[in-house]
Amino acid sequence: MEGDREKEGVKEKKKSERSDELADVTLESGIKVKPVYGPDDTKDINFDQEIGQPGQFPFTRGIHPFMYRKRPWTMRQYSGFGTAKETNERFKWLLEQGQTALNVAFDLPTQMGLDSDDPMAEEEVGRVGMAIDTLEDLEEAFVDIPIDRISTSLTINPVASVMLAMYLVVAEKQGIPWEKVRGTTQNDILKEYIGRGTWIFPVAPSIRLIGDMVEFCSEHVPKFNPFSVCGYHIRESGATPVQEMAYAFEIAITYIDEVLSRGLDIDSFAGRIAFNFDIHGNLWEQVAKFRAGRRLWAKILKERFGAQNPRSMLLRMIAGGGGGGLTVQQPESNIVRGAYYALISALSGTQTMALCSYDEAYTIPSKKAALISLRTMQILADEMGLTDTVDPLGGSYYIEWLTKKMEQKIIECMKQVEDFGGMIKAVESGYIQGEVSRQAYIREKKIQSGEIPKIGVNKYVMEEEIADVELHPFNPQVTSEQKRKLDEIKAKRNASDVHEALQGLRVAAESQDNVMPHLLQAVKSDATLGEITQVFKGVFGEFKEPVGL
Repeated sequence: MEGDREKEGVKEKKKSERSDELADVTLESGIKVKPVYGPDDTKDINFDQEIGQPGQFPFTRGIHPFMYRKRPWTMRQYSGFGTAKETNERFKWLLEQGQTALNVAFDLPTQMGLDSDDPMAEEEVGRVGMAIDTLEDLEEAFVDIPIDRISTSLTINPVASVMLAMYLVVAEKQGIPWEKVRGTTQNDILKEYIGRGTWIFPVAPSIRLIGDMVEFCSEHVPKFNPFSVCGYHIRESGATPVQEMAYAFEIAITYIDEVLSRGLDIDSFAGRIAFNFDIHGNLWEQVAKFRAGRRLWAKILKERFGAQNPRSMLLRMIAGGGGGGLTVQQPESNIVRGAYYALISALSGTQTMALCSYDEAYTIPSKKAALISLRTMQILADEMGLTDTVDPLGGSYYIEWLTKKMEQKIIECMKQVEDFGGMIKAVESGYIQGEVSRQAYIREKKIQSGEIPKIGVNKYVMEEEIADVELHPFNPQVTSEQKRKLDEIKAKRNASDVHEALQGLRVAAESQDNVMPHLLQAVKSDATLGEITQVFKGVFGEFKEPVGL
């Protein structure tokens, strides 16, 4: 017996020596990972208070009791290019292939409030999304698409209020009451200052416009989500997974404070707050990020804002593959990456999935690439068993430990923002932009050194590879077509009605009146997006990026 114990002791010693030789693993969020996890790592986690049941506070395991067992995730591919007519054709094709909702891409001039005939729009019309100059364009994009049954996400920010007004008039023309209109405007201007750059107006009036939309939708469009906070773009700009969640939550808190200052009750609008998050990187870190985020958001709404309705506490999100994880090298490998991103999204408990396509490192998705992405999501739902049971990773020693660590890290990062003075001050000063830029630099250096492995980039590199992808070259005919339509509309519209509508909008913008009724009148008069934006610029001015970033 004593000899046996000695042998066991030798075995344990050798095992320990081998573990000491293992390479260190540190996640992007700065969390060190042990080789093995067990009951001791979760002994301080209270199941009822921190994990609980799906569909119950704190919603760690999902916001619905039966999740995908009852209803699979919504499949909403990002799509739009060229003219409204071309985009309409792509929308219909995607819906025919089984897509269950729409995610609309607008070209850069539209995102920046420029008409297609503006000199600043040259060679960008219809290039990375569809061109929308007037109500007639958006109406054409949704011909024969029942927007009371198809939920639509309008991916636009500084002029989201204008696009919402157009969308509601399109609904009217289809005979659909606003009470039945479902969808989302991205409308997250703070992350534009941080991560994308399609800002127009200064911070304060931009947040005022978001407040106007929330207030208007609360009264008139109850099924519409007036903003979707996008940690996605912050992450794509270089932020860590922790920063992605922390900054998104601080942005959402800023918008909530704006709406509450107008006298609305938290439970009257919080249930329609949506989030858009990114997926690329370590699978376990991503899953834990979302489980931690759901739990923390529920606590914030309940404890900080006093929400009473459980629906107000739900982290309702779209999460799909992030283009930042894709590579120009060996683009077919992105099909595999996309499949894992979709798997992460499903394991994380998202409500909507929008999967990146393998050719996005080169161009807007081709028909073939978009179909592969859609089929990937469908295969997960129908063949792989991802809809069989709720939160299949729940209870894993590692996942539950990591979920708690991620929550702690997110709280720490949020406190840094609040100690700085809040998100508005942090953005206006450039603090957040600097933090994200610094992190992007660190990550890029690690990729270059090989510390972060990237297949095809710094590992298993192939020489002289020729990418077989279908490019989407700029089509000057799109610009010509848009200019022709603009000339026709300006010639046939009632100039007096346009002038009166724009004057009314200017007065509302100068006062504290809600601008939405005046925007509705402006788009009905066939005022162009550029003309409306000029009114706002005249009243609000334009944002100037902090020097030294």
